[in-house]
Amino acid sequence: MRSARSAPRGLEVNRSILRAAAALMLAGICVKIIAAFKEVAVASVYGRSDAMDAFLAAMLLPALLVNLISESMNQALVPSLIQVREREGRNAAQQLVSSSMLCMCLLLVAISAVAGVAAPEIFSVIASNFSPEKRALAIHVFYGLLPIVLLTGIATTCTAVLNSLDQFALPALAPMMISIATILSALLLAGDFGIWALVFATVAGSMAQAVFVAALMHSRGCRFQLRWYGRTVAAREVAGQYWPILLSGVVASGGLVVDQSMAAMLPAGSVSALAYANRFVSVAMTLLAGAISTAVLPTFSRMVARQDWAACRMAIRTWVGWSAMVSIPLTGMLIAGARTLIRAALQHGAFGPRDTAVVWPVLTMYALQIPFFVCSRVFYRFLLAKKRSDLILSCGILNLVLDIGLNLVLMRWLGIAGIALATSLWSASTFFFLGYFAWKLLPVSEHKDVLIA
Repeated sequence: MRSARSAPRGLEVNRSILRAAAALMLAGICVKIIAAFKEVAVASVYGRSDAMDAFLAAMLLPALLVNLISESMNQALVPSLIQVREREGRNAAQQLVSSSMLCMCLLLVAISAVAGVAAPEIFSVIASNFSPEKRALAIHVFYGLLPIVLLTGIATTCTAVLNSLDQFALPALAPMMISIATILSALLLAGDFGIWALVFATVAGSMAQAVFVAALMHSRGCRFQLRWYGRTVAAREVAGQYWPILLSGVVASGGLVVDQSMAAMLPAGSVSALAYANRFVSVAMTLLAGAISTAVLPTFSRMVARQDWAACRMAIRTWVGWSAMVSIPLTGMLIAGARTLIRAALQHGAFGPRDTAVVWPVLTMYALQIPFFVCSRVFYRFLLAKKRSDLILSCGILNLVLDIGLNLVLMRWLGIAGIALATSLWSASTFFFLGYFAWKLLPVSEHKDVLIA
């Protein structure tokens, strides 16, 4: 018999998700507007220069480390945290947050240290086509950026905890601090410090973001505390989900390394072209997929904990459908206006017409992934709520194999645009893989769960 606290069904569930998604969308638009000014400022000052290539290559590793350690922890933590809060109370939830935060910080520090020691060998692979001077600059910039691994990890974990408390808008605005710092540094300090102005800005902005969301989490009754409370049932459950998610992050991030490495084998400026094109696509995917997937995870987690399968089924159908209805026309408009958009946004200063001619085909190929990516995030979050990280790992391995094979074939045919097309193709495979297993995992009745081997 269902309790009076059963999760809201049908339209009530969808309205709850819609409110959260709308808040995230509005906050995301504000962040992306500032980020657009940042891209214009950076492109006008640095263009597709060797220094910009070195900075982008150096940023790749810190971003990967944050995704591998902290993002994986967040995905494993939120479903268990919501379950513990509902069943055992806020004190037990605080203990789980503190223990998880401590483990995450220790992992980030340890992995950062290993990456720092191994940096020369790592960059000899991911920047194999760089000149010795350019590669040395990338390594030094990487050392300067290493603090953002811990700072961004703290910020993302605090944001995940706030999302589990249905706090979405303010945490989503926090990344704006990094963009503002970058704009100011690029315009005011680039003449004196060159590419190091971007390094200083990134570290300072990351620190401001971490302090802001930690203070916000504290104001919502959850302390920022690094303390170990032992191997509780919840802690073991988070750890059990964490490692498959981490491994799936490793193979997924391996795709990014593959793309960057293969781009570095192409003519000079290819790494920058790939990054500039991806900036536009990431705006659409962050605003749509980021808002919807972040909003549905806490709701899915509550519905799974209460075994409200009818509401899960309706929510999946509704949000996959709406995601497709919004993302498909948006993709068409982005492809049709790719050249004009690049001219208006980037063709200033050091970024000229030849750069536009290189970047716009890459943007066109990248944009094809948007509907598949946005819709697959709904399935992905449901699988997280069901704690089936093993399926997510299997999908990641399949995608890495596809990425390598498709890159080898398509970059010979289309150059740097072929790498972008390969990304879109394995995004389509992700949609079908996750969608199949999400529907398989939905119980056939309201009172019977099913297990997928």
